[in-house]
This record gives sequence, C-alpha cells and structure tokens, in this order.
Amino acid sequence: MERKADISRQTKETDIQISLNIDGTGKSEISTGIGFFDHMLEGFAKHGFFDLICKVKGDLNVDGHHTVEDTGIVLGNAIKDAIGDKAGIRRYGHFTLPMDDALCLVAVDLCGRPYFNYDVKFDAPMIGELDSELIREFFYAVSYSAGMNLHIKMLDGVNGHHMAEAMFKAFAKALDMATQVDERVDGVLTTKGAL
Repeated sequence: MERKADISRQTKETDIQISLNIDGTGKSEISTGIGFFDHMLEGFAKHGFFDLICKVKGDLNVDGHHTVEDTGIVLGNAIKDAIGDKAGIRRYGHFTLPMDDALCLVAVDLCGRPYFNYDVKFDAPMIGELDSELIREFFYAVSYSAGMNLHIKMLDGVNGHHMAEAMFKAFAKALDMATQVDERVDGVLTTKGAL
C-alpha cells in the first residue's frame, strides 16, 4: 500500500498544494517564495527519504508568517493522511543531529495527540529571508495538524543557519524512524487498540 497524500488549502492569505510520499527517495520540488524556507524543506525531504512537492503562494507583501505557518498546517495534514491508521509502524522516532556548531535533538510520537515542546533560541532575527521566529510556528503547526507529540531541543549552537538546518534534518530523521514499518508490530503499537 502506498503511503501518499495530496493536500490543498486555500485562504485569503495563502494557496498551498502539497504532495507527500512517505516511502520516497528524497526528491523534492519546493517553491514557497522564501528561499531559506525552501532550503529547509528540501533538506527535510532529502534526509527523511520523503518525496515532497510543495507549492505555496502567500501574502509575502505582508510578511512570511502566513506562508510558513500555513505550510506547516498542510504538511501536518499530509503526514497524517499518508500514514493512515498507523498499522505496523514504529510510532516513536528520535534523532540527535550535529551540524558544525549546532546540535539538535528531536523526538516524535505519532500517537494522535498533539503536543509541542520547543527549546530553541535564535540570536539572529532573520536567516536569509526567513524570520527565525517563524520556525517555531511552522513546527507547532505541523505537530498539531499531524496529531503528533513533537519535542525539539537545541543542545548547542551559535550560527542560526546551522541551528535551523540541524532542526529540519533531525525532524526528518526522527519522522522517518517513527513511520518505518516494523514486522514485529501487530496492528498499532498501543495497549489501547487504536491510535
């Protein structure tokens, strides 16, 4: 069974189409209008081995907030749809990723209950054309739309570019681990009978 999703969302502020294949090879076509955000999503796809098409038109004449947050909402919905009933998956994933001065820990539980914990502080207000505050808004939106527990902790870091990149790649690796099928899992990995 293919684990894919195609999600579209249109508001007065954004028009977004996302196609996600959980069992991909890391190919991506990303266009959000924010170059650094594109770079982060390309890294997410590559390092999680997800095929991702992400086309976003947002009100960048206002600022990047709606574009980044709404992309998180749609990506979260795509993750939720693509993994379906979660039968056979590991459910949990974690990764600690170094990138030069940065060291980031990400842990994921695909439990169906949204919870978000974010312990990251950026010194730089902007990374390229991306407001560094919006990185938190993106991951918050992903976690709540996907119904996942998501914990992100920056254990060390000085350079904002490295910190952000470590975060997106660590999230990709943790999500890849959590979505992997484990033949030992009979149904869903819970004593409750459903996630």
